[in-house]
Amino acid sequence: MCGIAGWIDFERNLAQERATAWAMTDTMACRGPDDAGLWTGGHAALGHRRLAVIDPAHGRQPMHSTLPDGTSHVITFSGEIYNFRELRVELESQGHRFRTHCDTEVVLHGYTRWGRELVDRLNGMYAFAVWDEARQELLLVRDRMGVKPLYYHPTATGVLFGSEPKAVLAHPSLRRRVTAEGLCEVLDMVKTPGRTVFSGMREVLPGEMVTVGRSGVARRRYWTLQAREHTDDLETTIATVRGLLTDRVRRQLVSDVPLCTLLSGGLDSSAVTALAARAGDGPVRTFSVDFSGAGTRFQPDAVRGNTDAPYVQEMVRHVAADHTEVVLDSADLAAPEVRAAVLGATDLPPAFWGDMWPSLYLFFRQVRQHCTVALSGEAADELFGGYRWFHRTAAIDAGTFPWLTAGSARYFGGRGLFDRKLLDKLDLPGYQRDRYAEARKEVPVLPGEDAREAELRRVTYLNLTRFVQTLLDRKDRMSMATGLEVRVPFCDHRLVDYVFNVPWAMKSFDGREKSLLRAAVRDLLPESVVTRVKTPYPATQDPVYERLLRDELAALLADSQAPVRELLDLGRARDLLRRPVGAVSQPYDRGSLELVLWMNTWLAEYGVSLEL
Repeated sequence: MCGIAGWIDFERNLAQERATAWAMTDTMACRGPDDAGLWTGGHAALGHRRLAVIDPAHGRQPMHSTLPDGTSHVITFSGEIYNFRELRVELESQGHRFRTHCDTEVVLHGYTRWGRELVDRLNGMYAFAVWDEARQELLLVRDRMGVKPLYYHPTATGVLFGSEPKAVLAHPSLRRRVTAEGLCEVLDMVKTPGRTVFSGMREVLPGEMVTVGRSGVARRRYWTLQAREHTDDLETTIATVRGLLTDRVRRQLVSDVPLCTLLSGGLDSSAVTALAARAGDGPVRTFSVDFSGAGTRFQPDAVRGNTDAPYVQEMVRHVAADHTEVVLDSADLAAPEVRAAVLGATDLPPAFWGDMWPSLYLFFRQVRQHCTVALSGEAADELFGGYRWFHRTAAIDAGTFPWLTAGSARYFGGRGLFDRKLLDKLDLPGYQRDRYAEARKEVPVLPGEDAREAELRRVTYLNLTRFVQTLLDRKDRMSMATGLEVRVPFCDHRLVDYVFNVPWAMKSFDGREKSLLRAAVRDLLPESVVTRVKTPYPATQDPVYERLLRDELAALLADSQAPVRELLDLGRARDLLRRPVGAVSQPYDRGSLELVLWMNTWLAEYGVSLEL
């Protein structure tokens, strides 16, 4: 993994601006705790913070190459290329010679050999920048599914870029402006590709190349989801999914540092763990997370029917894993230093997921004490149809993002304490309608496809291009804040390409969620895991956590200088504090409380200028 940053300015000599370039680079220290590097030359400055995973002793970045004709290229790279060994053999057969065993050098040589067509050969999760000295041109590239982040801000004379907004915002010329549109992105669960909350800043789209030269910025998608006819029968489809997933997990086990899997006892993470156990040389290392007292306090709700622990333990026995259970204290979730670390990693108010942000951070911090790389089951629900809104006619036909319909919307709410006049001015329903209309126009069409199949293709597309991006962002920021690299086999683009085009009737052939995946891995798992109903990442139900949040809100309301106050309905906020805290605190009842507190800290710590 790693963090990258850079600055291109066609009217300045950036060799004289190293202090600013270093300041941008060092904001990525958590993403790359093992090493730091900066290359400057004329109009370009490229920075790198390294998390050493492949060939730790070598592979320092930014990496520079010069061809016999004097052509010079410099790369700063974040991520992993899972087919780098095959690419290296091909390049060596064409005369290329390598100094290291790392994948970054393969990408650099690949660019010198194939130019921009290199991206068609890459399999992995990545975000990188290549400065072409001869062309005086910068190339920014992001992986097909958008697993790794990459942001940029065009300027009048060039561009600023970085793995996270903080790297770009570290440049002294930028104002931290947020317009009404940016605030809508904060307050609504739409995750518009390419857009960011900060005015003037963009995110490189998944599967996009952005070229920056003296003539300006040019963008090109090199990969998007395409509609294709699926001709395999059910038996062949199940076998193909098994084969693809087996290969993806095997490839992603390559590491020169300790590696593990994140195990919840659900179908997705258990499948990855079982395949890793089969492919590895010894016992697979696994980690799970739970909350102290959860065994006696837990109450089922609409999405969590049971706790993970019994299923985790059965899976651990089944594959003979070397397992560690990380047990979190709910009070730690509200600790100021933890919440500061979460905000510092996201650069935004971490809306919608409540205590999952600090709990993931604490969980990953514990995992990082033992391992540097972890495999996760993220994205299987979006790909195979695991969420309830895939199976609810009302959600499918609602004419909006299905997760924002009745039955799901309360989990992505949180605006209840904001001033009604502010919300009316922002017109969030209108913003949501516009973003949904844009998304729907993108959905690829298969001529002659059954109408219902086409609607489920649309729902799958929305999940893979909008919803999963929020989960990938969350996992990336919380893991990299602790220096942990998380790999996601279900995001491999060849698996995604194949399963996206499997008809819904085949994906749900036995009437259950994720029927296809369940059939593909059934023989690997205990029956209890195979038949377990989808259960999300655990959330604390401890009322202690809610009381600590309420204490923070009370202090906020007493502070006349709190920046979020002017956005609030103060009467509603005081009413919330007067309501008793129950014996069990549910996460969907804390959404408005969480969002207000995060918003206040963000406005204060980031010096945000709201221009509404």
